Amino acid sequence: MGAFFIQRVCFFHYAKDSSRFPRVKYPCKITYNSFALLDNLQKLVYTIRTMENGFFVKHIAYITTDFKEKFGIPRQSGRAPSLTARIVFTPEFRNSEALRELEGFSHLWLLFDFSLAHKKEWSPTVRPPRLGGNKRVGVFASRSPFRPNPIGLSCVKLLRIEESKEEGSVLIVSGADLLDGTPILDVKPYLPYADSIPEATSGYAGAHQFDHLSVQFPPELLEKIPAEKREGLLACLADDPRPSYQEDSRTYGMRFAEFEIKFKVLDSTLVVESVNFA
Repeated sequence: MGAFFIQRVCFFHYAKDSSRFPRVKYPCKITYNSFALLDNLQKLVYTIRTMENGFFVKHIAYITTDFKEKFGIPRQSGRAPSLTARIVFTPEFRNSEALRELEGFSHLWLLFDFSLAHKKEWSPTVRPPRLGGNKRVGVFASRSPFRPNPIGLSCVKLLRIEESKEEGSVLIVSGADLLDGTPILDVKPYLPYADSIPEATSGYAGAHQFDHLSVQFPPELLEKIPAEKREGLLACLADDPRPSYQEDSRTYGMRFAEFEIKFKVLDSTLVVESVNFA
């Protein structure tokens, strides 16, 4: 959404008062003058928000992944390392000079917008799914998307940079844990000598880092999945897509790429029941 979201809000707010803006009538009708008005209002709101809140963040890119809904996304980056994604920059930041020397780095940090978790109010505590959904911890002791500033951090592997006439320089990465279409706020290189701390502790999250399920995927169903996506899908399923407080034998549905995967979990084994086009 970014700046365009602000344009829409301002446009519909002022459009109700047609006496102040005779060219903009309600219900709204987009005209040349309407777009000029939107541009001026965007600049005004940008100035106001900068004064009140510190600064205004723009979406510099969007990521395309195989995760079409939140259910089934790996809980951390790198949990499904073979899955690839594309980072496409917005026209304003579609400049190859901004990526000069980037290919010398094997991994990147992505700062992104939890765009589906925006709320007017925030809570100082959250309930991490890995703790059963009942125990509360401080929001700053979690990676919950429901934060005062809904900003996420993800580490991905840079596979290559592709050039496209329509999209400019596109980053091809692997190991992303982001919903398809997630807005990217910034891209930074990962520095092993500074960012890797082997002796670091992981609090309550460390108790679940090795949790995995065995996966039974009938060969005739697995063949429906493109060969290059199978390993990644198996990793997502082994990571147990269910909330931790749901330990039952019900059938679950998970969107992956263009497919709907139906499965159930029996003890510590995930059994795939069907694969169909979504």
